[in-house]
Amino acid sequence: MAVSCCSSTIDFDSIPLTALNFTVRKKLALYLNPKHVSAADWTALAEAMGFEYLEIKNYEQYQNPTKMILENWQGTSTQATVGKLLEMLTAVERVDVISDLQGLIEEDCRKYLKKKQLQEQPVQVPEVDSCVPKTLEMNGITIDDDPSGHMPELFDAFICYCHRDIDFVHEMIRQLEQTECKLKLCVFDRDVLPGTCVWSITSELIEKRCKRMVVIISDDYLDSDACDFQTKFALSLCPGARSKRLIPVKYKPMKKKFPSILRFLTLCDYTNPCTTSWFWGRLAKALSLP
Repeated sequence: MAVSCCSSTIDFDSIPLTALNFTVRKKLALYLNPKHVSAADWTALAEAMGFEYLEIKNYEQYQNPTKMILENWQGTSTQATVGKLLEMLTAVERVDVISDLQGLIEEDCRKYLKKKQLQEQPVQVPEVDSCVPKTLEMNGITIDDDPSGHMPELFDAFICYCHRDIDFVHEMIRQLEQTECKLKLCVFDRDVLPGTCVWSITSELIEKRCKRMVVIISDDYLDSDACDFQTKFALSLCPGARSKRLIPVKYKPMKKKFPSILRFLTLCDYTNPCTTSWFWGRLAKALSLP
């Protein structure tokens, strides 16, 4: 499937599904996750992709089944291209989705083709182009990242924590990643590859790779320069908390004064016995918002 775009034609059949970024996938989920009486939803798309009945039933347990079928399809099928996806959406009579997302899809495909073209160009010798770095610092920075940068690894939340609070981070992983919540957390010591500039990579992850940031507040947090930088950087991206980007979490009693820069944000308090039973559900819901 090809369409005319500006002065060129995009051959969608030759572009892998990995070219579609987080924004397009999120909008696809908004269209296809809800059950419709008059329009096909994600289950019809899953059938078109070749998933069996039991597999589709299993996907129903996920909060975002559209995201899951897209990821599994692109990981198991050689036919997982943008063109094939558009063909299947047409077959299940969801042309409305294609019409609304066409501009975003074309933009992602143009970016993919541009990066591919740059990679295929011969590398200039240092004497000719010594001022240009030979590797892109922001590509391949996490465990499951795409080294070429075509599909950077994305997360629901960056976890800002002091190393002495690592036990609570492990509990957070169990409650939010390994349950039906199925959230994806960015835990620096687990997910970031060694050998990169800490401050540059941290800024990249908070600003571009993570929808939100969870700040684990403790007495030790207040003494951490890294936590201080991460918190202030995240606050600079969302003045006035307009995007609900920053979520402070208090998980144990503190002797020191609560940080004043976070006082205006709604606290998720694990130390309050009256609300402990609701803690993980509230936090998961906050991290699941668009």
